[in-house]
Amino acid sequence: MSSAPLAVTQRLGYLLKHAQLRLAELAEPLYAPLGVTGRQLALLMLFGDGPARSQQDGAARLGVDRTTMVALVDELEAKGLVRREVAPGDRRKRLVLLTPEGERVREEGAEVTRQAEELLLEPLSAEDAERLRATLHQVVRAE
Repeated sequence: MSSAPLAVTQRLGYLLKHAQLRLAELAEPLYAPLGVTGRQLALLMLFGDGPARSQQDGAARLGVDRTTMVALVDELEAKGLVRREVAPGDRRKRLVLLTPEGERVREEGAEVTRQAEELLLEPLSAEDAERLRATLHQVVRAE
């Protein structure tokens, strides 16, 4: 795992952080041909899921400040993956909508993410992998 002391490597925070880092290490090279990063793909997943969302709503859901969200959406817009529209009834609010290219990247990115997750969970049996997912869902929903 690493040269960190055993007492550190047994801590849950360490294990969760390093599992996430390993997943990113596996996924980022797979995202590169799509022309996006994992963070950009997360935004495409968010804004492409369900009815149109505002930048403000997206920032709240992902736990980032509005200024950061504007910069992230700017990146996606520059790549032709999203477009902004004024929200009906509120000219101050901007909805973020995927372009056809953004939708294609979102769909392909979902498959690539699944592949990266499979690589990460490869050492586990199918039952253990599902148990890990279910347990993490329980922990996250306990917020």
